[in-house]
Amino acid sequence: MSKWLVISLFLYFPEDKTEYIPAAITSLVFLIGAILTMRFIIKVSKKEAEKAKEHEQVIIKQMNETKENS
Repeated sequence: MSKWLVISLFLYFPEDKTEYIPAAITSLVFLIGAILTMRFIIKVSKKEAEKAKEHEQVIIKQMNETKENS
């Protein structure tokens, strides 16, 4: 019984539905921010992967040159 009392303290459904507008705007702002952040992380990650691949090719080339010289 006390469980329902505790849960009901956190539930609030306003009768005036305009009170949902600030929450919706805030949620939308954070959703857009999360999407933009993920796109930025993916873009940076792709650039880092390309740099790593180029660096790997340079190292492989250097290793092949040292094998040929010895």
